[in-house]
Amino acid sequence: MLTIGTLSHPSRVIVAPMAGVTDQPFRNVCRHFGAFWVVSEMITSDTRLWHTRKSQGRLCYHDEVDPRWVQIAGGEPAMLADAARQCAELGAQVIDINMGCPAKKVCNRAAGSALMRDEALVAHILAAVVRAVDVPVTLKMRLGWSRTSRNAVDIARIAEDTGISLVTVHGRTRACKFEGEADYDGIAEVKAAVSIPVVANGDIDSPRKAGEVLRHTGCDAVMVGRAAQGRPWLPAAIDYYLNTGDFKKNPDASEIKAMLVTHIIHLSQFYGEVMGVRIARKHVGWYLQSVEAPSFRKWFNTLQTTGEQVDAIEMMSASPETKQKYVA
Repeated sequence: MLTIGTLSHPSRVIVAPMAGVTDQPFRNVCRHFGAFWVVSEMITSDTRLWHTRKSQGRLCYHDEVDPRWVQIAGGEPAMLADAARQCAELGAQVIDINMGCPAKKVCNRAAGSALMRDEALVAHILAAVVRAVDVPVTLKMRLGWSRTSRNAVDIARIAEDTGISLVTVHGRTRACKFEGEADYDGIAEVKAAVSIPVVANGDIDSPRKAGEVLRHTGCDAVMVGRAAQGRPWLPAAIDYYLNTGDFKKNPDASEIKAMLVTHIIHLSQFYGEVMGVRIARKHVGWYLQSVEAPSFRKWFNTLQTTGEQVDAIEMMSASPETKQKYVA
């Protein structure tokens, strides 16, 4: 059972916030397969930018099913507090603060994981956001800025003292980006230091790996990120294993095909056809990474309409001879 403020559910698996990935159509696909906790891609805390097309799309969550968990990013306490307040007014039920993103364009603005270099600022930000809203506030961070600057334990204690409801720790420093292996010992140290729920994140790509990480770290839940790209059924499969000890059967080819068609259509409806077609290419590409279909992938990326993409997915189960006519 995972509890975040007044919200509680048996699921101990969270779909990570991923910029350009966990938009509303993808969140809904994950929920379709059984995921419960799903975090939005990050929204800038600079509300002056909320009129842009990108921000408008990321702010569309008021009509989603519960729980609506929204991540905000920025580096100025008052601005983050105001953004959190407005997100809650739009329907967010949990606010997550991004202190984990390693991207240069985020860190160069003194946001994301760059914030971990200034613990006093971290305390001001967390306190300001907690005071600003009536919904639970969570924090996502890394082990620190670099291998010689690892302060996740200290920041977790600050988070607990300021009223943060849950902390997620990615088992790498900012300097590591996504290279090397996640350090689960470091995450375990954070879990041992605080009494609020701690979530382990990093390299969790299978049900068995999730179970091993929970046992090793003592954490309350796991967060699944890149491994869910192309496998939106994975978070629910991990949850099933954690609750039963058994492995859930993966969806068959017909279920996956239906999922892809629905996802492509929803992307077009959500973004408009031109943008939807472009975004669909990467999702289909992620799925096809596990399938030996280089010519199909290359051909799919040339398609220009939603209808063509849907027809292509429908054709995936056709005979090799039929496919060859399209992708040769």
